[in-house]
Amino acid sequence: MASKIELQDYITVGNLAEKLTVPVSRLITELMKNGVMATVNERIDFDTAQIIVDELALDVELVKKVKDETPQARAKEPMSEHAIERPPVVAVMGHVDHGKTSLLDAIRGASVAKGEAGGITQHITAYQTTHHGRKITFLDTPGHEAFAAIRAHSARLTDLAVIVVAADDGVKPQTVEAIRFAKQAGVKIIVAITKIDKEGADVNHIKQQLAEQNVLVEEWGGDTVVVEVSAKTKQGIDNLLDMILLVSDVENLRALHDGPAKGLIIEAHTEQGRGPVAHALVESGTLKRGDFVVAGSSYAKIRNLESPSGEVLISATPSTPVVITGFKTLPEFGDAFEVVDNEKVARNESGSAADKKQEDSTNRLDLSGNDLIKIINRSKQLQFLNVIVKADVQGSLTSVIDSLKSLATEEVAVQVVGASVGVVNENDIHLAHSSGAIIYAFNVPAPTNIKRLANRDKISIREYSIIYELIDNARDELSNLLLPELVVTEIGKLQVKAIFKTTKGEIICGGEVLEGKMVVPCLVRIKRGGKLIAEAELIHLKRGPQDAKEVVKGEMCGLGIKTSAKLVVEEGDIVETYRQETIERKL
Repeated sequence: MASKIELQDYITVGNLAEKLTVPVSRLITELMKNGVMATVNERIDFDTAQIIVDELALDVELVKKVKDETPQARAKEPMSEHAIERPPVVAVMGHVDHGKTSLLDAIRGASVAKGEAGGITQHITAYQTTHHGRKITFLDTPGHEAFAAIRAHSARLTDLAVIVVAADDGVKPQTVEAIRFAKQAGVKIIVAITKIDKEGADVNHIKQQLAEQNVLVEEWGGDTVVVEVSAKTKQGIDNLLDMILLVSDVENLRALHDGPAKGLIIEAHTEQGRGPVAHALVESGTLKRGDFVVAGSSYAKIRNLESPSGEVLISATPSTPVVITGFKTLPEFGDAFEVVDNEKVARNESGSAADKKQEDSTNRLDLSGNDLIKIINRSKQLQFLNVIVKADVQGSLTSVIDSLKSLATEEVAVQVVGASVGVVNENDIHLAHSSGAIIYAFNVPAPTNIKRLANRDKISIREYSIIYELIDNARDELSNLLLPELVVTEIGKLQVKAIFKTTKGEIICGGEVLEGKMVVPCLVRIKRGGKLIAEAELIHLKRGPQDAKEVVKGEMCGLGIKTSAKLVVEEGDIVETYRQETIERKL
């Protein structure tokens, strides 16, 4: 009975030889016989490994390991008897410009929306407010379609989602997407219908639209709470907060307050003088200044612990948003973090995470020979726009890159040759110079000395604070790479009845217009027996002895056809007239 060996999608030649217990040299020789030039450390795909096993006539059955493609939700801490009540974490989500940030401003008495570029939230913001002596943590998420990744993360790290819908605008694409994210994350939904004081507000129509998305409100027999609010008049604000606390009580939200803290990185960026700065949410335990924290492939000894408003904190308990400084490198947006015993443990765990990340990246990039050939053939047809992306925070960087890549067609695509958080620097200029890339700076400046360097090297730095303006610019650049479309307009058809004169450069003939009309000037095709014999240009047209600009169907006329090669036209040939023009194309 053949022994079974499980393999991943890819394996190195050396590891395969070890599993098969055959000399590496034998394996390499067999690969070469099959046209695969591979060294001991190169990787081959499962199908190639299967062919080699068959060629070697080994009594082995290869079995591909089945990957679990089901997205894994982050494991929640098991409820302990020592767990105590914690504040709810609420994500405020919805369509762009439906009043999410204005609603939050009304709750906390701030004015953030006016300070956002274009009045649009560009990344996750977090803060706590107090209602009836109880804290509530709010997360404000962007509404623009480019920030889908941020909204997805926000939904996953919350207990409750407030879906904001403008009473005068209704359910929109980002509303539907926010509902989907919340349902996938398994969190409770409260619908806040905003702008009820505006003309054209229609609450019942919105409830009908929500029902179409399988969100049934309580008064219609469902379990979704709907609150009508106005950020301008403050109407319904207290009721919304009451409903949030009521739903939280039903959910019985609890967490351990003692012990090492765990949580999630919700934003990360660099600041001059402070280095990497992370915005995080504590999910369990107590986070303290001086703790050693591991977040993915980065770690920190917490130097400063602050609230999002800048208040210095000594410690932070579950559901508290915090700002952390002291990271050695910038943590990734969405990384889980945890407190460890000391710096040695932190360094080792972050190093292991970095190695695994590199391995996962390598696995994702591995290609079979057929895949590579397909990509090479496709790349020959593609025109690439090379770009370097700089952004203020990791979440925005991810969103910008995803949006740029989504612009790709079968003819043009964006190729991101560099991307990082922080201001535009000299290394970015050098990379742009060598790769011919445009530098897109999103919410980050280009210092004066860098702009001078860019001007000297003719590098384009384009600064934006509103993401859709950046995407529109990239779309225009891609449009410039598209080959213009050749549009051919058929005009008419004539049958040659007589040949009057034939010279090296011109033919004069006559005939009857069968379809459409003959016009000058225009291009012509000359066909005989249905086959194309020549293409030329119609330069003269006569109706009887008089010159004419056009002759219509059923009339006789004379033609002067200009040719670049010796051409013989015979009676019975068909002359088709047409025009062609090139039209600039847009994505």
